[in-house]
Amino acid sequence: KVNHTGLVEVPMGTTLREIVYDIGGGVPGGKKLKAIQTGGPAGGCLPAKWLDTPVDFDSLMASGSIMGSGGMIVMDESDCMVDIAKFFLTFSQDESCGKCTPCREGTKRMLEILERITTGRGVPEDIDKLKRLGNLMKKTSLCGLGRAASNPVLSTITHYLDEYEAHVNHKRCPSHKCSSLVSYDIDIEACTGCTMCAKKCPANCISGERKKLHVIDQDQCIKCGHCYTVCRFDAVIRT
Repeated sequence: KVNHTGLVEVPMGTTLREIVYDIGGGVPGGKKLKAIQTGGPAGGCLPAKWLDTPVDFDSLMASGSIMGSGGMIVMDESDCMVDIAKFFLTFSQDESCGKCTPCREGTKRMLEILERITTGRGVPEDIDKLKRLGNLMKKTSLCGLGRAASNPVLSTITHYLDEYEAHVNHKRCPSHKCSSLVSYDIDIEACTGCTMCAKKCPANCISGERKKLHVIDQDQCIKCGHCYTVCRFDAVIRT
């Protein structure tokens, strides 16, 4: 999520800030930078406050990430860091050759826990389980994939623990990315009865006559977000 994406070559020691803002042109749409993930799918996610970290092997390793393949992914304030961790771990779990138990079983169990958390079934013990499994994989896996696969999870827990706790304790996704933890309702003051939300709802769960208040059937809602997207009067509330 930068204005100028692509392949760039920079000297060792160039800071993340220089790459993201001077070369990448900053984050589009006026949104705030939230995190930078370096090193490919097994790299760690670094918070925006670490923008002045130099890009070199030692500095990135000390920060909890890696140089890896040289890849860099920029995320903005609309990204959910728990969902991001799950995305990268899905790749590593699929890539695991299965030869060693820590990687084969560790990636599978960590992914199961993240699935629970992002669908509102997480429990407080899950966060400690993720940390314990992740550190065990780093110490005992046979190859670099297994030793680095938990980096996205461990780094996001370190820097964005509040998001994990919101998912687990309050069953809420602060970034509104995890659909199971998002709900939609209609503001009785703002709704004009234009019927646009009802027309675009794939679940046919919105009822109401033209120029009258519309209502969302919460039991039937599939939380796709179409009503929120098409409403021109900001009458659909997302929580």
